[in-house]
Amino acid sequence: MKIAIIGGGYVGLVSGACFAEFGVSVAVVEADETKRQMLLAGQIPIYEPGLDKLVAGNEAAGRLTFPATLEEGIKDAEAVFIAVGTPTRRGDGHADLTYVFAAVEQVLRTLDHPAVIVTKSTVPVGTGRKIKDMARELRPDLAVEVASNPEFLREGSAISDFMRPDRVVVGADSEQAREVLRRLYRPLYLIEAPIVFTGLETAELIKYAANGFLAMKITFINEMADLCEKVGADVNDIARGIGLDGRIGRKFLHAGPGFGGSCFPKDTLALMRIAEEAGAPSRLIQSVVAVNDARKEAMAARVVAACGGDVAGKTIAVLGLAFKPETDDMREAPSLPLVRGLISRGARVKAFDPEAMLQARPLLPADVVLTADAAEALTGADALVLVTEWNEFRALAPVKLKELMRGNIIIDLRNVFDPQALRAAGFVYSGIGRAQP
Repeated sequence: MKIAIIGGGYVGLVSGACFAEFGVSVAVVEADETKRQMLLAGQIPIYEPGLDKLVAGNEAAGRLTFPATLEEGIKDAEAVFIAVGTPTRRGDGHADLTYVFAAVEQVLRTLDHPAVIVTKSTVPVGTGRKIKDMARELRPDLAVEVASNPEFLREGSAISDFMRPDRVVVGADSEQAREVLRRLYRPLYLIEAPIVFTGLETAELIKYAANGFLAMKITFINEMADLCEKVGADVNDIARGIGLDGRIGRKFLHAGPGFGGSCFPKDTLALMRIAEEAGAPSRLIQSVVAVNDARKEAMAARVVAACGGDVAGKTIAVLGLAFKPETDDMREAPSLPLVRGLISRGARVKAFDPEAMLQARPLLPADVVLTADAAEALTGADALVLVTEWNEFRALAPVKLKELMRGNIIIDLRNVFDPQALRAAGFVYSGIGRAQP
């Protein structure tokens, strides 16, 4: 079986490598020639654990290719996946489908055989219908089916999410489209992964509904963290106490500086707009978007307060810049408004992230000092702010912090450190949703 994937970004490259691992012949069509040459040279343009080896192994086996032209890529492909970006459209918050429709049009004009066009990109409800209309208009001579197959990949664990998914969602109106995708996902049937077949609109909405609900859980526990600080409770115990309830579940109940990344911010905003235009506004999602935006902006003020109300002239070490560990993704990262807020208040910021330094540099103020490692960032710092919970930061011992830092203030935005151990070592520690002594 052969498939083509249009777009060699995060979703397209991970999906292509994993499908190839299933034994499928996969052509990943990447329009950016610089990126394509990197892939041909074995260089992965994104950071995702294990992806480099997976790509290299399947490319060497001949199952994964990066053709120079669309015509070569989609030749004999039974399914053509659209995996291009759908960023937030400026001005109204909707998903920008410019790249999606451009890719679909190119595919339709190039196809010379019946095939299924599958949207892998996150697209608003109704996109599949519009693609079907395009197919009827541009290629009435071909039997072109349309399906929706949203991705549920978490950055940092995308390969395991693909290989051992909670579920696979396929939206299609025709049995032919369902059969093609059923054969494609056959290896997952063998491990009894749930395959959910629905209509086009339902599959498109499932993706937004899932991300909206998870974003709502994060926002809820963050608001509980604020309440815990006021009443002397501990949000970690709150999360455990409610997470053990099977109806709620333990995942996504980790208090922090607010959610970021490539999915939750843009998908909650898009869902809000979809609901408004459909005449069924989602007030819950509206609140989630507003509360999360305000929370990220408030983190700088939290640090200033922990530093005695003034950070002018002080050196602040910021550990972690990516929106989460095990990725180099800086999109909507909570570190960005935090660092900008500290700089605007006169602080000197030294920052380090194990993977996101290259991506972070153009997004941060020019006077932010990016260091070679955590130790360099901590040297001479008046305060430490932990933003992203990379494992190497968890291993920082109080004695090491005391040796490197000039000051004794620690603001732990991920509740990674042991408050008692740090206070016993003479540090003034503040976390999220933890009562101050």
